[in-house]
Amino acid sequence: MTGLEELLTRDRRTDSTALRDEANDHQYDYRRFCTTVWKVGNLLHHFGVRSGTPVVIAGDRQPEPVLSVLATAMLGGVVRFGSEATTEAKVIVAPTPDLEPNCPPGTHRIGYGERPDDPGDTFFEQDVWRENPTEPPATVDPDAPVLQAGETIYTHRALLNSAQSVVDRQKLTADSTVAVRAPLERPETIVAGIIAPLVAGATILLPDDGVDDCLIVVENGSDSQRRVIDAVEL
Repeated sequence: MTGLEELLTRDRRTDSTALRDEANDHQYDYRRFCTTVWKVGNLLHHFGVRSGTPVVIAGDRQPEPVLSVLATAMLGGVVRFGSEATTEAKVIVAPTPDLEPNCPPGTHRIGYGERPDDPGDTFFEQDVWRENPTEPPATVDPDAPVLQAGETIYTHRALLNSAQSVVDRQKLTADSTVAVRAPLERPETIVAGIIAPLVAGATILLPDDGVDDCLIVVENGSDSQRRVIDAVEL
């Protein structure tokens, strides 16, 4: 693999669990997960997200930011977290109450969790559901930027290489579950908590226990040990 879009191709759509959201007792199998990312990608594409387009996404450990990160990557966009650089963002994705009220003209706001009061805003749950369930039209360069954290920019190839190292060191398999207990704003969280389990065909778990300090790998099947991922090479 050289681009993150390869994690979401049609042949990866299986009945295995891709994402579990404990807070809402909800889960996506790989079939629904990939299709939903495609839908989010098509929505972002309508709003002008293309190669190099900045998209600001909230750092909540919820399905909507995870899906939005991967959808932005599929289009060649560049993910930024939190409220930084909102003046440059083409699209902002955040919980509806947290949407930046004073965005510049041309910036599209997508709220999730509750329906926005402003008719000019997009309601994630409603509008994603309406989108076309096909892969968005885009070709991504492996060396194109996909994530910006502060002044540091990471490419598709760099993130995938780091994720593969996590898979190899932690011996992740399709039977593994990776619990995301660290902020999404950290590039290490995206690599070890999101991309690595997808590379392995494992399950991403968004815990509902408020812990915010590390990433835990929970091995299913015959291995019930829990292991902390305490280092990610970037």
